Amino acid sequence: MANIYNFSRHALLKRIGLTPGKKMLIFFISAAILTIPLSYVYNSVTLILFVLYTFLSYSKQNIKLRLPLLPLLLLFLLMVLSLVWSVDFNSTLKALSREAPLLFIPIAFCFNQPLSRKAVTKILENYSLGIILFGIILLGRAVMRYSDTGSIDVFFYHELATNDVNAIYLSVLVSMALMYFLCKKRKTFWGYSVLLFLLVFLFLLSSKVIIITNVLLIAIYYIFYSGMKVRGRVVAILLLCIMAGGLGYYGKINERIAAEFTNNKQQDEAAGGVHYVTLKEAWSRNDFNGNDYLNGTSFRLYQIRIFTEMLKEDPVLFTGYGLNASCNKVEEQGIEHNLIHGDKDGMVYNKLNFHNQYVQTFADLGIFGFLIVIVMLFINLKNGLTKKDFIHIAFAIVMISLFLTESFLWRQRGVVFFTMFYCIFNTALLPGTSDKKKI
Repeated sequence: MANIYNFSRHALLKRIGLTPGKKMLIFFISAAILTIPLSYVYNSVTLILFVLYTFLSYSKQNIKLRLPLLPLLLLFLLMVLSLVWSVDFNSTLKALSREAPLLFIPIAFCFNQPLSRKAVTKILENYSLGIILFGIILLGRAVMRYSDTGSIDVFFYHELATNDVNAIYLSVLVSMALMYFLCKKRKTFWGYSVLLFLLVFLFLLSSKVIIITNVLLIAIYYIFYSGMKVRGRVVAILLLCIMAGGLGYYGKINERIAAEFTNNKQQDEAAGGVHYVTLKEAWSRNDFNGNDYLNGTSFRLYQIRIFTEMLKEDPVLFTGYGLNASCNKVEEQGIEHNLIHGDKDGMVYNKLNFHNQYVQTFADLGIFGFLIVIVMLFINLKNGLTKKDFIHIAFAIVMISLFLTESFLWRQRGVVFFTMFYCIFNTALLPGTSDKKKI
C-alpha cells in the first residue's frame, strides 16, 4: 500500500513536469524567500508550493525531527494554546493564520534531507541576486518620483521602500544579501561593486539599528574571518569607517541619529514648541501632552515601562494576554497616560504594538513564550559559531538586535523571513560533512 502511495505521489509530480531532486528543492526554497518583499499573495503561493512539493517528493527515510527546529513548533503550539485564555479571542484566532509558517515550514524541513553547503550557497546566491534586482527597481521608481516631485525624500527610508514593505523590514532583507557578497571568496570588480551598492542602499533605507549592526558585522568579518593580512584588515576597516561616515553624514540617517541624541532644550527651541520627551520622562511621566514627541528610544522605553505596569495590574506572568491580544491593553495604557496623539509620520502612539519582540512575546504568551524565543535565538547563534559560518552568525546577531526594536515575528514578512532562514541554516550540514546523497 505504501509503495502504491509513493508511486502515485511521484507520478503526479512527473505529470506536472517536476522531478524530485536537489534542483527543484533549491528552486522552491529560493522562490519562497525571494517573494518576501512582494505582495503577500505571491509569498503565500510560493510557500504553499514549497510545502506541497515537499509532501509530494519526500522519502520515508528522510523524515526526521530536527531538534533545532523544535522551538519554532513549540512557539506555535503555545500560540494555539493561548486561545484558551486570550482576552481577545478573535484577534488571537485571526493572528494564528499569519503565524502558521512557524508550523508548516519546520515540518517541511523535517521531511527533507539536510541541505548541503553547496545547496545553501546556491539558495543565498539566488536570494541575493533577487534583492539586488528589487533594489534597482526601487531606485528606478525613486528617480521617476523625484522627476515628478523634486523631493529628495523619495530616496530615503519608507519613501524608498514603500510603506507596504517598510524600510526596516527591507533593511533586514538587504543585510542578508550584503553578508552573502561580503563573505564571497575571490571577489571580482563586479563583486565589490555589488557589495558597495548594497551598502549604499542599506544606508538609504536609514534603519539605525540595522545599519549599526551591519557596520559592526563587516568590521568583525574583516578582523576575524576574512583571512587577510594585518595590513589588509587595517585598510579595509579604514575604508569602511570612511564610507560609513560619509554615507551617514547625508540624508535621513543623519537626521534620525541626530534626533536620538540632540539635547532636549535645543530641540524645543528649534522645533517651535514641540517637546522632545527625554528618557527619564518616558519612564516616569504619568501625563503627556499633544505637543510631546517621543523618538525611537524614548518610545520603546515608554513601552517597556507600561509593560511592567501591565504585569503589576494583571496576572499574566505565566500566560500573557493571548497572541496579539495585548494591543487593547497597550491602547488603554496610552489613554491613561494621555499619549493618544501621533508622531510627525502620523503614527498614533497608543495604537502601536510594543516594537520589541522580547516584550511582545512576554506580554502575549507569558514567560514561557519569552523563554522559547530566548532559547531559539541561543540555538541559532550557537550553531552559527559551531559551524564557523559567518553568514549564519550575522543572521543570528541581526535577529537578536532587531528583536530589541521590532515585533518582527508578529508580522507575516518577519515570521516567514526568520523561519525560512532559521531552518535553512540550522538544518544544513556541518562543514566537512560529506555531501554525498544529500540535498
